[in-house]
Amino acid sequence: MNKFLEALNSGKILLSDGAMGTELQKRGLPSGACPEEFNISHPEIIKDIHRDYFLAGSDIVETNTFGANRARLKLHGFENRVKEFCIAAAQLAKSVCPDGKFVAGSMGPTGELLEPLGTLPENEAYDIFAEQASALEEGGVDVLYIETMMAPEEATTAVRAAKENTKLPVVASMTFELGNAGLRTMWGIDVKTAAEKYAEAGADVIGANCGKGFDEMIAIIKELRPLTKKPIIAQANAGIPEWIHGMSVYTETPEVIAPKAEELIKAGVNIIGGCCGTGPDHIKKIKEILDRQ
Repeated sequence: MNKFLEALNSGKILLSDGAMGTELQKRGLPSGACPEEFNISHPEIIKDIHRDYFLAGSDIVETNTFGANRARLKLHGFENRVKEFCIAAAQLAKSVCPDGKFVAGSMGPTGELLEPLGTLPENEAYDIFAEQASALEEGGVDVLYIETMMAPEEATTAVRAAKENTKLPVVASMTFELGNAGLRTMWGIDVKTAAEKYAEAGADVIGANCGKGFDEMIAIIKELRPLTKKPIIAQANAGIPEWIHGMSVYTETPEVIAPKAEELIKAGVNIIGGCCGTGPDHIKKIKEILDRQ
């Protein structure tokens, strides 16, 4: 069995990492620049971020490849460098990965709408995700994280492409927000439908990431847990960003999120981590909570 799945099936709650984007911004990524290009031009910064998360207690770190698909990279003129960026990212993370820990290949949305709502054919979306997943596997990742998905067609296409073109386990999460109709993605998909779609597509782990913070994530996981026997992942933002001194700042500190993380753990997650605005200090705090369990 894959060592990641062995660790997951051991009953231990695995600790993922926090944000990559906000950490890159802190360390010099210019506004509007391509984060994935830093895998080539600034490899030491990428390794330092991964190293900081492992030192904070992460069992899993995600590669700097959230937007490393040809549709997203085309915005920067890098659409022909998918394989280069993905392999470099995987190798950077693996180079600082301690024994017994894991590297997840991060895969985000294409940024385009699939037909018939948009212009991207499903078979082309499939090829886009297959290319990225295959490159991440070649680079040596242990698992694939398909994350921040909102449209079911794109989400399931990504999972199928990953499962059918690699031998890796797939973790799949959507982004939900609370509205008048309850918890829904931006495209109106509820938690139950998301769970069913991901299970049908073959995801090994399902859950949620990003969103408005730990409070909403607790509600999501409480709704999701009774609906599935699959392992669940939760990676919440550090609240909602505020505009402070000309910068977007996430203000929920490790101390603020600590009791919320504890409640998430009690709600039945199998993998917990952070998303936008969370950093190594947040992960260290969650690690302290897990160590007390």
